Amino acid sequence: MNTMQWNHLPSIETNRVKLLSKELNNLDLTLTEILIQRGIDTFEKAKTFFRPNLGEIHDPFLMKDMDLAVRRIEQAIENNEKILVYGDYDVDGTTAVSLVYSFLSKYYDQLAYYIPDRYKEGYGISYQGIDFAVENDFKLIIALDCGIKAIEKIDYASTKNVDFIICDHHRPGPIIPKAVAVLDPKRYDCQYPYKELSGCGVGFKLMHAFLLKRGIAFDKLSSLFDLLAVSIAADIVPMTGENRLLAYFGLKLINSNPRPGIAAMINSAQLRKQELTITDVVFTIAPRINAAGRIESGLRAVELLITTAKEEAEKACEGINNNNIERKELDKDITKEALELMATNPHVDQLRSTVLFNKGWHKGVIGIVASRVIETHYKPTIILTESNGKATGSARSVNGFDVYNAIDACSEHLEQFGGHMYAAGLTLEIEKIEKFRAAFEAYVSRNITAEQLTPVIEVDAFLTLPQINYRFFKVLRQFAPHGPMNMRPIFETRDVMLYGKSRIVGNNHLKIAVTNFDDSSVIECIGFGLGHYEERIQDKPFHITYVIDENEFRGKKSLQLLLKDIHLD
Repeated sequence: MNTMQWNHLPSIETNRVKLLSKELNNLDLTLTEILIQRGIDTFEKAKTFFRPNLGEIHDPFLMKDMDLAVRRIEQAIENNEKILVYGDYDVDGTTAVSLVYSFLSKYYDQLAYYIPDRYKEGYGISYQGIDFAVENDFKLIIALDCGIKAIEKIDYASTKNVDFIICDHHRPGPIIPKAVAVLDPKRYDCQYPYKELSGCGVGFKLMHAFLLKRGIAFDKLSSLFDLLAVSIAADIVPMTGENRLLAYFGLKLINSNPRPGIAAMINSAQLRKQELTITDVVFTIAPRINAAGRIESGLRAVELLITTAKEEAEKACEGINNNNIERKELDKDITKEALELMATNPHVDQLRSTVLFNKGWHKGVIGIVASRVIETHYKPTIILTESNGKATGSARSVNGFDVYNAIDACSEHLEQFGGHMYAAGLTLEIEKIEKFRAAFEAYVSRNITAEQLTPVIEVDAFLTLPQINYRFFKVLRQFAPHGPMNMRPIFETRDVMLYGKSRIVGNNHLKIAVTNFDDSSVIECIGFGLGHYEERIQDKPFHITYVIDENEFRGKKSLQLLLKDIHLD
């Protein structure tokens, strides 16, 4: 029984594909069809996609309140007021603080940064943070990656004569905080043309606007692109439009001349690849930055990211590495406990959602644990622990289901919540967990479809093995950088046969070569975690889904398929 469903994207009308292919210098028809499926259906759009150009960046003053924000920063500089750069403790927040602080500090020195303590203050703007600003005579706070729902806290700051500029990208509630300026492309009254920026991206737009107002050359922003790429990769925002453009130039910088903190993390992760990808950023750089805020303090991550000294970066990176090792252990242990807890529930298979609570679980890793639980029990998941006498949790979702809306529908049981379609955070009284669990399960049951509860592989196109060659791969590589809404294309090839011997390597990974029936094409494959198929594919045809990759062994490069799944008739 195969639980993984393969969905095929609807094919595009042939003449339309042929027409665009011709305009694009006879681009391979399969690749042309994938472009059209991704909304890249004209020569101009394809040109922007394949040849990203910084001239395509939108005017930051198109964002609601941008003129007010820049005016307030200029006023602070004129009056020699102290400015506090405030951001959340995750990757997006710490990269945003690093970006705004390192850029503004070139032009103004009455500046400091602040990251709230995950355990004492919790997510977003805190009363403690505002009090810190008051006690240290900061008149302006630039809040990054948070603040869009901090109505009462902004009001409190006003009574203390502290002004706020909010730079956020989360969905606003019905009321916009009474800050000096609220920059959020998801505001209903904001006409900014691209809605999916990361929190760090909104901070970048503020610095871009400041630069334009002051007549500073645009290339002064170029050293910030590596931070943008890390935030875009880690925050799982759509890899389209402006995000893809910024990530493209950010990756270029990471691969050519990264800041000392990022270089130190690359070295400590022992990444020996010639060219790092978004995937490398997601799995090696981002977890290290995140680990600082999860285990110790997000301030450590900012210190690492803003330093210009190599030795200092290496020293800071050592501490963050230790945090990351501890984070991995906690993640592993708590995931095991969560799955064991589910195994004791006789009704677990009937439930459409997962809500688990253990007051002893480490707050720093519950988001990761929620994602791990979904790998085993594929349904919207919330993991809760105790913090400051309250239940606090992280939610993660499955493909196509909006977990933010689900939590919003149960908000009568909550003290606060915020987030996106696929990830959210929430706080409630411990006594209300059961009522919330029941309400959440009821909402999910009413609104989720059977398809959304089945892990799906979205297949972009069918290929035959002879189509897979370096000419095809060379163009395919230019679809990067990849991320949501521009994932690596997944292909399906039907009726392949095993060529030579199969073997299991590492932890249940399947290493095979496949061929078509006349042995005219043979290609190596690896299927991570697919070792259970080894017996079943002997001496019979089978179908594979995969992404095409390049393997380098002893200086020799060759194409290989990274298998996603195998189906047998």
